[in-house]
Amino acid sequence: MSATPAVPQRIMSMNLCTDQLVLALADRQQIAGLTRNATDPGMSDQAAAAQGLPVLRNSAEQILAIDPDLVVGMPASSSPVLAAVAPQRYPLLDLETANRLDQIYRTIDETAAAVGHPVRGAALIAGMKRDLATLPRLGRGRVAAYYQRRGYMTGTGTLVDDMMTRVGLTNLAKTLGKPPLSQFSLEEMVAARPDFLIVERATNVVDDQGSEMLHHPALSDIPRIVVQEAWTVCGSPAYTRAAHSIAAQIARHDRAVR
Repeated sequence: MSATPAVPQRIMSMNLCTDQLVLALADRQQIAGLTRNATDPGMSDQAAAAQGLPVLRNSAEQILAIDPDLVVGMPASSSPVLAAVAPQRYPLLDLETANRLDQIYRTIDETAAAVGHPVRGAALIAGMKRDLATLPRLGRGRVAAYYQRRGYMTGTGTLVDDMMTRVGLTNLAKTLGKPPLSQFSLEEMVAARPDFLIVERATNVVDDQGSEMLHHPALSDIPRIVVQEAWTVCGSPAYTRAAHSIAAQIARHDRAVR
């Protein structure tokens, strides 16, 4: 393997979550390839920044043509396409999946150092910490359930669970001892009666059978908190916007019921 240059000039991202980090921390001219989801605004918080940049087709030929001097993934070493072209020839940055704020800070710091902009990473982390220092804990222990298509509920050890805790909400899945992801029937949700349902923006309207159950009349009187999926699909700097959005929606609800 050749030595990694101090500032790599052909960076490839192999994962949607590392797309977000590379876009936030590298110079545009350093980025040689992103995943196909990088330009999807429903999935990527950095979709606008990704427009016009090369999109990977998951082909070995494309990797060989780019000849990257840094490959970033979660982890990069697990990519079967990269394995097919002898990954030992390319410098890799294997990042952990970030499901907590401290892990997000760590992945930002590691990515910033690898792409040659450690000061930029430190500034980003400092800005996030300032933003979160003003985050009100308006949940006051009230119970919320992050409810998704087909009745899937998000449990502990997840990014959304970390956000719930930070704004002072109690995750229904935690009180019931559920795993990180479990199916929870409509009848069970009606019986549990959480104070809030947290849903993805895409499921705030009925557009398929998977989201239809979220709009059953039996759930209609449970207040909803709507969060963009692009803010929660990855542990990224978008964490602060998601957390402040949740807090703001709790505040609006509380003002409305006074």
